[in-house]
Amino acid sequence: MTLLCVPLVSKTVEQMVADMAAAKACGADLVEFRLDHLSNFDPRRDLHLLLGDRLLPALVTYSYFIYEFLPNWEGGEYEGDDKQRFQALCLAMELGAEYVDVELKVAEDFVRLISEKKPENFKLIISSHNYQSTPSSEELSSLVARIQAAGADIVKIATTAVDIVDVARMFQVIVHCQVPMIGLVMGEKGLISRLLCPKYGGYLTFGTLGAGKESAPGQPTISDLLNVYNIRQIGTDTKVFGIIGKPVGHSKSPILHNAAFKSAGLNAVYVSFLVDVLADFLNAYSSADFAGFSCTIPHKEAAVRCCDEVDPIAKSIGAVNTIVKRPTDGKLIGYNTDYVGAISAIEDGIRGSKGVGKDETVSPLAGKVFVVIGAGGAGKALAYGAKEKGAKVVIANRTYERARELANLIGGHALTLAELENFHPEDGMILANTTSIGMQPNVDETPLRKQALGAYAVVFDAVYTPKVTRLLREAEESGATVVGGLEMFIRQAMGQFELFTNLAAPENLFREIVKKHI
Repeated sequence: MTLLCVPLVSKTVEQMVADMAAAKACGADLVEFRLDHLSNFDPRRDLHLLLGDRLLPALVTYSYFIYEFLPNWEGGEYEGDDKQRFQALCLAMELGAEYVDVELKVAEDFVRLISEKKPENFKLIISSHNYQSTPSSEELSSLVARIQAAGADIVKIATTAVDIVDVARMFQVIVHCQVPMIGLVMGEKGLISRLLCPKYGGYLTFGTLGAGKESAPGQPTISDLLNVYNIRQIGTDTKVFGIIGKPVGHSKSPILHNAAFKSAGLNAVYVSFLVDVLADFLNAYSSADFAGFSCTIPHKEAAVRCCDEVDPIAKSIGAVNTIVKRPTDGKLIGYNTDYVGAISAIEDGIRGSKGVGKDETVSPLAGKVFVVIGAGGAGKALAYGAKEKGAKVVIANRTYERARELANLIGGHALTLAELENFHPEDGMILANTTSIGMQPNVDETPLRKQALGAYAVVFDAVYTPKVTRLLREAEESGATVVGGLEMFIRQAMGQFELFTNLAAPENLFREIVKKHI
């Protein structure tokens, strides 16, 4: 079982002891005492306080300070000499610390020092950190061999993700390592190395007590590991799903889908993939275990080209937001659940404002001027859906060429965003923003000035972080019925869940989670 370790990086011993109690309460298996973070550290005084009546097993680390101009140092805050460090680490071992971590560059000296004192249940972690990149598979394997030869009980390699495909190499090395191994890839692109540790047999992964308490870039919280990703249930047979995007850190999809998987009793996990080049990602994670993906900005159009087969509606739209790996032959099948999610949300918003039931035969969009801001994947989905419902579609985009291209495709009209400011052919129009304008952290931005909103009866914003964007707030102040992106988010996610699992989506659970977490 992969252990959950909470790094303790406080400046005082008293706070570290308090944080250890918090880590135990959160469900941690062990803590890492980062001695290099302590102010005025006195080994004989402080180690007795930290290790004497500890609540959890302890890993003790005393790392070098990392300077920008000395990139090969090992990522700590200690600036003294090795003799003092070694004395402190030996004392920690003598006081019963279960693990001590030393860097490969000094491991030979430390192993010689403890050779006749090493307790029976003590484990020496020998580590190597690379803060620039992730080496090739051959170089990683060679590094594992060097660390083993240096006398490691547990191999630890931490690299940096330049691209998310780097993590696949780390997974490969962990699986083939003959001794216990901690293999982590730092940074947001390396997040899955921390989340999927149990699937590949990693010895431990780190989870912090909260934001600002990280000991390395990209560490999730222990709360998220346990309560969002259900890491205790992840094993070698767990199917992996996730959202592909750039940016992707804002997405609430992992909260939604993981809760739904758990509710349905499925052996599956849903993670975030920060992806630069979609084709490279899909090639690197081509195994059947990576079973399905949600696609968001900016990959929805590229997904059409990357799939082996595309659902006719998604092909007509020219955008895919859902990819399913067909179990029988591993082929990638592309779908689009955006258009149903968004269009049905807008229709229900209009019906609700008019007190009309869902059973009417004609769509409330029929005959209306429907302005779509944005010509990307979501814009294509909204434009296609509105056209299918009989609306008169207008595409507004920052670059006119993109707007014209989409307008020609669906038989609509094209404008620039600047021209949209004065576009007012009739009252009672519908506006749908499909761009990321107004998304956190840029919450003060809006795609259309308030003065131009008076002509619209209904305004929809696909952005759902924040729940009420500046566009929606100003539209409501201008008298329009507003429909938030959360409703589209819920409905398209339900469609994705059904494609991923062949099960009915738990709508009540989805809505309950959204209400609680978003």
